[in-house]
Amino acid sequence: MGDAVELEVGGRTVRLSSPDKVFFPERGHTKLDVARYYQAVAPGILRALRERPTTLQRYPDGIEGEWFYQKRAPKSMPDWIPTAHITFPSGRSADEMCPTEEAAVVWAAQYGTLVFHPWPVRRSDVDHPDELRIDLDPQPGTDYDDAARAAHELRVVLDAYGLRGWPKTSGGRGLHVFVPIEPRWTFTQVRRAAIAVGRELERRMPEQVTIKWWKEERGERIFVDYNQTARDRTIASAYSVRPRPHAPVSAPLRWDEVGVAHPEDFDITTMPARFAELGDVHADMDDHSFSLEPLLELARRDEHDHGLGDLPYPPEYPKMPGEPSRVQPSRARKPKPSAS
Repeated sequence: MGDAVELEVGGRTVRLSSPDKVFFPERGHTKLDVARYYQAVAPGILRALRERPTTLQRYPDGIEGEWFYQKRAPKSMPDWIPTAHITFPSGRSADEMCPTEEAAVVWAAQYGTLVFHPWPVRRSDVDHPDELRIDLDPQPGTDYDDAARAAHELRVVLDAYGLRGWPKTSGGRGLHVFVPIEPRWTFTQVRRAAIAVGRELERRMPEQVTIKWWKEERGERIFVDYNQTARDRTIASAYSVRPRPHAPVSAPLRWDEVGVAHPEDFDITTMPARFAELGDVHADMDDHSFSLEPLLELARRDEHDHGLGDLPYPPEYPKMPGEPSRVQPSRARKPKPSAS
């Protein structure tokens, strides 16, 4: 596996053991390749993770080996990486790592971390998200180009409600659009805003977009996954490596690139050159902070005027007030016909 190497990152020295261990057999990319990738884009990924409780998706033996999510900060974590205490929907809690330095990312790569899953909160206030994250998820029969068309219409919707989004590839077939918001609202309220924007997008593109939770109802449309805004649901960060054979990464985009650039354009070999040329194209995101009130007002109107209230949570969540049935429509009991 080769002797350990040391990498200089942000003024710190990070030791990397087994640098020659192959993590991506199809391309031959090693653990050292992954670490050097994160070293190259460190300012960008730190911008996406800074001060955020972060779950690590670890592949200690590469993408063909066993993997797991690590929510609790590892005991071996150095004391210069802070933590935040977060609570899960189950009522359990944990201290999660909160990167504040570039070296924290490479340190995590030493332990086989490929994907970083930051919460949409900062460690100073873990109960009030400062990002509205909109996940455009292609369903069977649709693809990235369909998601790109939905994203451009989503941009129009956001603008109509005084918001601005920053798009990125998921690293797969989908697109994510992040909206920086004031940390004034709860997870429940942010989720309700996501439902409102999803419904508005669905109204504008009924044949191309859906917010239906049950897969049997989605059809060949782009699903706006509103439940990605529920507490403890996270989305892979910008610049995260995805566990697919060609080592793709979640790439921040400019709006004029959406639908022009494609996910396969961005991997651990191509992104460093792009980053060196353009820097972090989402660098200005933290300079903005928008209000959710227009979307929450839209949610109130949807419920008052059209009877459109809450939507189902994921099955592992406790039943929430005002939530409709979690029984998928095809299994729901049909009312018995009345006797004539």
